[in-house]
This record gives sequence, C-alpha cells and structure tokens, in this order.
Amino acid sequence: MDRLREMEVFVAIVERGSFSAASDKFGLSRAAVSRAVNSLETRLGAQLLARTTRSVRPTDAGVAYVEACRKLLDGISDAESHIATDLANPVGTLTITAPVQLGQRFIAPLVNAYTLRYPDVSVNAVYLDRPTRLLEEGVDIAIRIGHLEDSSTFAVRLGSVRRQTFASPAYLAAHGEPMYPRDLVGHHCVSFTGVSQPLEWTFYENNAKIPVRLQPRLIVNLAPAAISAAEDGVGITQLLSYQAASEVASGNLVPILRAYEPESTPVSLLHVERRGTSGKIRSFVELVTETLRNNTYLQCASGLTSEGECVPCQGNRELATRHSEAHAPYLQPLVHSLGN
Repeated sequence: MDRLREMEVFVAIVERGSFSAASDKFGLSRAAVSRAVNSLETRLGAQLLARTTRSVRPTDAGVAYVEACRKLLDGISDAESHIATDLANPVGTLTITAPVQLGQRFIAPLVNAYTLRYPDVSVNAVYLDRPTRLLEEGVDIAIRIGHLEDSSTFAVRLGSVRRQTFASPAYLAAHGEPMYPRDLVGHHCVSFTGVSQPLEWTFYENNAKIPVRLQPRLIVNLAPAAISAAEDGVGITQLLSYQAASEVASGNLVPILRAYEPESTPVSLLHVERRGTSGKIRSFVELVTETLRNNTYLQCASGLTSEGECVPCQGNRELATRHSEAHAPYLQPLVHSLGN
C-alpha cells in the first residue's frame, strides 16, 4: 500500500472511530487496514493510535500527525480538482454501471449524449444486474435500484420504481381482471425471476404481506421475454414499473392490482467520495440527474404524467375511471435527497 493511501486509511480511522469503518470506506480487509497503521507507526517510530476492545483514539503524536495528513491530502485533492473540474471540457476515462434494462432504456441514450457533448472523455459503460463495488472494481458512477446500505460513496436520489402486475387488454377481455391478489390462482401467469419468486408473488394491504402461490404457465429470466409473453396474452406478469413503460404507454399492457403494490424502491446514482470531484464525474452526474428527475417513469412510481394523469390511463377515460382510486396513494411529491 502506498504512503498516501496509508495516510487516507489513518485519517479515516480517526474520523470514523474504528478500523472496520475505515475498511468499509476503502473496500479493504481489516488486516490491510491494520497493516497500513503498523507501517506508518514503524516508519515514524511512534504510536499513533491507542486501541482498546471498545474504542480507538489518536495518541498525542496521532493528533498531530492526522492534522498534517489532512493538510497534505486536501492539498493533493485541490490540485487534482483544479486540473480536472473544468466542466466545459472534462477529460479522462469514465466508467459507469447500471442495471441491464434500465441501462438500455434510460442510461444508454444519456451516455451517447454525454460522449457527443464531451469528446475528450472516453466512456466505459457496463450494464449488468448485480451491485458493483465502486472502489474495488474501478467504477466511477453506478446507477442502482434498491435501498442503499451505509457506504463511503455519495448517493444522489434520482427517483423510484415499483413492482407492478401487468396484463394485456386482450387477456383481460378473455379472462377477466383479477380484483384481489388471490384471484391470480385462477389465472395464467408468467413469472419473471428477476423481479418475483417464480412460484410465489407478494402483495401488500395495510402494510401486511399477502403471499400468493402460483403455478405459472411460463417462467422466464429476462424482462423482455416476460413483456412479450404478456403482450401475446400468455398470461399476467410482474415487472418493475419502468420495464413496461413503453408497453403501458402504447396500451399493449395494463397495470392491475394497483391497490396491493409494495412501496416504491429508490433509484440512486452513486459516485466515489471526493472533496473535489473530477470534471468528468460532475458533468455526467449533472446530466443524468437533470434528465432522470424529469423522467415520468422514475419520478412517479405509479407512472403519472406531469399533469397528474396515470400513463396507462392517458387518453383512455375508461381506464382512468377504473384506476382513479389506485392513483391517490402516489400523488405525493417525490423528495430528492443528496447525502453520504
């Protein structure tokens, strides 16, 4: 481990009060954090930390050294930021990750726009359906769906999505619309394993979980396959709201059982913590934040238009009447948050 990283680890231990918190911040093992401190103490010939089973605190030498480290690290960070924070002309290589379908539908067009706007930045866009560890995997920015654990990254709230149940108008005309979750037992279902358990779907009523056991006619592991099957009338399926956005807008699919949906799940942008964030990161964060916070399908978990109309009901008075009661819980404005 180089000397600057050892200093960063030491400062993190003092600021966060534990070796484990420092290891979490940098994605290092507890042993690596201990070796960094031992290396500093050996080089300096002084004990920097007083350790007990319950606490870690700096010694007098440690107090003096942590201040020196902060000044040095801040100076380096400022020097780097002055070189790279010119938002009009960011440079370098930017690595981005996002879930596959969210990336295809909403992030890829932004990446294209970004590369055209900033020709001196090379972009490495990786779309995969698993969380990435930014520091360990060399990722600058990650778009993530889900509730976030405590981390050393900055998290920008972009919006939210919901797990919703969909059917085609033709299927509903032929088989009727289930009005309660357990009505699904008498229906044909298409299970998408990326969103729901294949043999059990979960709904909620008054915060109480309602599990429904199914015998699906079809089980798939790709959202487009579930969408295609539902559009063709094979059966009812469950997806995240954004995954069926265009099909709902076109009228090919209709959300059902709206009153029994779970709470919305946040969509966030994560980037590595820096005192002076590089221009390439700042410019992409600003582009994505501005654009996705204006995206109807991410700003309204129920899929409401800017006029407050449900997307599947837009221009369809019959659907609007049928779903009017289900809209009410989702009319609260979304509060965006920025924090660690």
